[in-house]
Amino acid sequence: MRDFEDKILLVTGSATGLGAAIAVGAARRGAKAIVLNCTKSLKEVEETADLVRAAGAEAIVAQGDVSDDAACRSLAQAAAPYGRIDALVNNAGMTKQVPNHADLDGLSSEDFLRLYAVNVVGPFQMVRAARMLLEAAAKPSVLMISSIAGVTGIGSSVAYAASKGALNTMTVSLARALAPKIRVNALCPGFIDTRWFTDAFGEATTQRIRENVAATTPLKVASQPEDIADAGLFLIGDHARHVTGETLLVDAGLHLGYAPLAAR
Repeated sequence: MRDFEDKILLVTGSATGLGAAIAVGAARRGAKAIVLNCTKSLKEVEETADLVRAAGAEAIVAQGDVSDDAACRSLAQAAAPYGRIDALVNNAGMTKQVPNHADLDGLSSEDFLRLYAVNVVGPFQMVRAARMLLEAAAKPSVLMISSIAGVTGIGSSVAYAASKGALNTMTVSLARALAPKIRVNALCPGFIDTRWFTDAFGEATTQRIRENVAATTPLKVASQPEDIADAGLFLIGDHARHVTGETLLVDAGLHLGYAPLAAR
């Protein structure tokens, strides 16, 4: 498939995981250039950049924390030499692990503010910073990487779930506000086997999580980043040119076990 032929992408949080998989996937499908963002993972983002180049696209590495508005404007300017951004993927995110949601003392107001700064304010600032370059493209789109946590209220902490719920609502608001020129959609993965889990829990616990996810999800799989990336590429690609304001769950059916979705 060459459905991303000549496209320019900016992917935040793209050193590893889903962001890296989307960047490499777009390069393999013909993208011209991809701006890769990270905050600290320079070695890993350079490895991703090498994969992007090996797939035939130019790779530009740009450091910056999306919670900083000046950094967001600098990230957008990294694509300025190309004159446009065809797709902005807001993948940068963070969490604090307090999986027992009844442990209200496990989170501070500072935790909430930091998670919202990265997971909600950051994507807003990136859209604002990239807006002119997005509008310069023929069929621009924005993809918010959200989570099943924002739909079901599950996940690593109450603050994380709340931030992703806010991101889902902002997706609808921006899809309405930026139409008809810019499409805005959200992707809501469930479990993705990335370093988030091994960093937080270690390999042994992560292996138990993988096995539990594969045993309990309807499709009986533990998703890899590449399994989710194709759905993200669909939403930012021309095949989804009539899709905006949508929240797409890509979670191997994990959400089917949660009652709150009955009202969705």
